Amino acid sequence: MSTSRTIICLLRNDLRLHDHELFHWAQRNAEHIVPLYCFDPRHYGGTYNYNLPKTGPFRLRFLLDSIRDLRNTLLNKGSNLIVRRGKPEEVVADLIKQLGSVSSVAFHEEVTSEELNVEKRVKDVCAQMKVKVYTCWGSTLYHRDDLPFHHIARLPDVYTQFRKAVETQSRVRPVFPTPEQLKPLPSGLEEGAIPTAEDLQQTEPVTDPRSAFPCSGGESQALARLKHYFWDTDAVAAYKETRNGLIGVDYSTKFAPWLAMGCISPRYIYHQIKQYERERTANQSTYWVIFELLWRDYFKFVAAKYGNRLFEVKGLQDKSVPWKKDMKLFNAWKEGRTGVPFVDANMRELAMTGFMSNRGRQNVASFLTKDLGLDWRMGAEWFEYLLIDHDVCSNYGNWLYSAGIGNDPRENRKFNMIKQGLDYDNNGDYVRRWVPELQGIKGADVHTPWTLSSAALSHAHVSLGDTYPTPIVIAPEWSRHVNKKPSGAGPSPRGKKGPSHTPKQHRDRGIDFYFSRSKNL
Repeated sequence: MSTSRTIICLLRNDLRLHDHELFHWAQRNAEHIVPLYCFDPRHYGGTYNYNLPKTGPFRLRFLLDSIRDLRNTLLNKGSNLIVRRGKPEEVVADLIKQLGSVSSVAFHEEVTSEELNVEKRVKDVCAQMKVKVYTCWGSTLYHRDDLPFHHIARLPDVYTQFRKAVETQSRVRPVFPTPEQLKPLPSGLEEGAIPTAEDLQQTEPVTDPRSAFPCSGGESQALARLKHYFWDTDAVAAYKETRNGLIGVDYSTKFAPWLAMGCISPRYIYHQIKQYERERTANQSTYWVIFELLWRDYFKFVAAKYGNRLFEVKGLQDKSVPWKKDMKLFNAWKEGRTGVPFVDANMRELAMTGFMSNRGRQNVASFLTKDLGLDWRMGAEWFEYLLIDHDVCSNYGNWLYSAGIGNDPRENRKFNMIKQGLDYDNNGDYVRRWVPELQGIKGADVHTPWTLSSAALSHAHVSLGDTYPTPIVIAPEWSRHVNKKPSGAGPSPRGKKGPSHTPKQHRDRGIDFYFSRSKNL
């Protein structure tokens, strides 16, 4: 083929055109650009410890949406997305041979072992074939090279120390401009078909009308979501008050799935927030979006510091805990059949939609590790399978926190499932939404059906152990809150905003999971 300079841009978790250093660099250094995405068979095998499917139906649908969207975007810029099924190192080797004009292969760097292994193999192939490699860092808000720590080993083990250091000593870089046109593909290159779910041994998921994330993948959708949440509705200005919600699309930004696949850039979100603050309003809510993006950064840098300890049973603290591996308990948890309605509602929402609120994740993780005493990796791998927004660093980092073996100064935080249910679903609307067999139980009583009289259960058409399970565990501290429930009569006290509104007494807790001094969560 042609002898002109061709650059292959190997795309992974960076499925966008805006704020994309690879495209920016390739535009200046190539005559032809090959944007390449590989469906790596290793992503569709089993998880490391419990052999759960690595990529579930909801995330795969979101990925396929994102690939189709990026192909359309690139076609509109005079290019196309080349799609192949196979290991990236093998696909890249084949393309180098086929094209005969490849001067460089470029990709964004990742931090965890499976991704790093792919990078090493691609570099090895390029070295053998005398092709240069260009890599860059682009997945975080703050660039790795701009951190105020001379080496990643100096990264603080406490988030607050990290946050204060970067906020005072680092700056967020500007975004890379989006190219008007891209350099063309070399001639004679087949675009490659985008596989179906069936091609990848997955089933097409059923869309559940109750989903809090009824959104599609892709950069176009991500940018539209930001426009909606910031500029069209001003929902961002109340984010801190609503972010612990459970029902609806707009209680939180819902950026996480697009961030995980790189459909939206954290720097773009940051600069949009800054513009919003200049033009509309700056308050705790607008800051809190940046605060959450910093958590995402922190988990990424923690993974870079600790490597595979992120995945080891003893965690970052090298702490031995006698975790159980009781599959009966695990199956009850993952299927939403624990007999604890707030847990079951969240687990069913995850199974039916691939999404769960931040509040829900903290609770079901605490329940699995602290109430059931199960191996935290069972939970982490179940989340890896099902979450649309699975981000390896954030998922495993959060599970280590829940298990009390992350890099967190306060240990043995345990969430009280009943108190949490009453605090965040005080009228029981969320539970009844996802656990319809309890619909006959009115008000807050739905959180503790085992405490109701047989007459009350009979009246609600609930038979414990038959239509709904008896609890697989009852923690002694739950009883403190059984008698504090609001009356089952009357509307939700949360007023106009309904069940997705955070109760007033919880608005200023910060991320209670990480900062609360009280053990009574």
